[in-house]
Amino acid sequence: MISPNSDWISCYVGLGSNLTNELGTPAEHLRQAIERLQVHEQIMNVQSSSFYASAPMGPQDQPDFINAVVSFKTRLTPFELLSFCQSLEQRAGRTKLRHWGERSLDVDLLLYGQQQIATPVLTVPHAGISERNFVLIPLAELAPDIIIKGRAISDYAQSQDWTALKRLDL
Repeated sequence: MISPNSDWISCYVGLGSNLTNELGTPAEHLRQAIERLQVHEQIMNVQSSSFYASAPMGPQDQPDFINAVVSFKTRLTPFELLSFCQSLEQRAGRTKLRHWGERSLDVDLLLYGQQQIATPVLTVPHAGISERNFVLIPLAELAPDIIIKGRAISDYAQSQDWTALKRLDL
């Protein structure tokens, strides 16, 4: 467990959903995950980007995704945070039907402070962070000056196809 004197670490997670189930719609799955982040005792200052609709990255015979990025500070270790993210997916009834396929909730740990982590279960910064418009554009909305691989997130975001995303007013 984290000691009371531990520093708070700035983190960013990506949220995505494209399946409705008995627990909610894609937008509701994202909102519920954000609410659970807000009430966690080891997480504070939760802020969400806008929600964006985007075509699926994988198989195209599935619904469009709704995506967002959430920033917060935490005292959880990276692996505790990963476990919490996985519990959010489970609470939304996530089942993996196929690689890059449809899902009720996907929660990816994008950044954990300035740490670089490369293990079989966790890679931080997230491996696809600099190539996915549905991550870069909402991340740039929250933190345009964060540097990844020597470039500001805003620079990566400017090189993305903004027309491929639709900002939602939900």
